[in-house]
Amino acid sequence: MNFGEMIDRLKEEFDVGAFPGKNPDDDETPDRSPFEVLISTVLSQRTKDVNTHKASQALFSSYPNPKALAEAPLEHVKELIKPSGFYNVKAERVKNIAKRIHEEYDDEVPNNLDELLDLKGVGRKTANCVLVYGFGEPAVPVDTHVHRISNRLGIADTNDPEETEKVLEEKMPKRYWIEINRLMVVFGKNICKPRQPECERCPLTDMCKYYEEVYLDENR
Repeated sequence: MNFGEMIDRLKEEFDVGAFPGKNPDDDETPDRSPFEVLISTVLSQRTKDVNTHKASQALFSSYPNPKALAEAPLEHVKELIKPSGFYNVKAERVKNIAKRIHEEYDDEVPNNLDELLDLKGVGRKTANCVLVYGFGEPAVPVDTHVHRISNRLGIADTNDPEETEKVLEEKMPKRYWIEINRLMVVFGKNICKPRQPECERCPLTDMCKYYEEVYLDENR
């Protein structure tokens, strides 16, 4: 796989922000603090972008930093983040994360993968999102889009996102790590969809295993 060529082609069509909590109707990419990225990514679990955005905006308007969120009334947090779904679990989760950051890290989100993973409710995708979108450091956040597309292209042959992350880190030059999530997420939502991918619109057909082995065979 020519990763440089792949990235360049995706950038031509999908060079917009895709971080958790972003307004899906706005192509602008406003700055987000590591804390905002962390909490928004937790809120984004099992919900749509528009709901993550609503919940994040409401929460940060009232509680913009770890100390404020750690001390916030739980019921009010639940009310603010209702649009994200599973708000009972998520409210306790984000409050506990904020409490630890306030008490153990002096209100500064750690920029270390192991320390991020030590926060309850933070998995590898969330931790890597914080590194990429919060700190601008190279990491490979693998969500369902990145996992699916990597397997369709033939870059990976894996069963879960963590395996895909390892393959991408091994095969892809580090200079592309920071780009891959935002480009593949937008690409996956618009063209390389979970069902009925729009291969006729895809800029990567000549480097895609799925296109060669499945799409062409089904459309002969």
